[in-house]
Amino acid sequence: MPWVMVMNNPADQRANELGKYIAETGSTVRQAAATHSVSKSTVHSDVTKRLATVNPVLYERVRKVLETNKNLRHIRGGMATKEKYAKLR
Repeated sequence: MPWVMVMNNPADQRANELGKYIAETGSTVRQAAATHSVSKSTVHSDVTKRLATVNPVLYERVRKVLETNKNLRHIRGGMATKEKYAKLR
């Protein structure tokens, strides 16, 4: 019989759902928060702390996505500024 993870805690279930969403879509913490109607802080704590104990394999996938997003953050910020001033013209 394959190993089955039992999650009775709603917060653990939420962490698992958020982790799956981020891993599958490559979304940012802000995007995941908006999609799941929770705060950025909740998403961040769920996928960095809670998910590590609930689903370590998924945690590693999510950690890589978050690291990639962090490395690209300065580029997204520059693009947002560029778009802002393009709209003002």
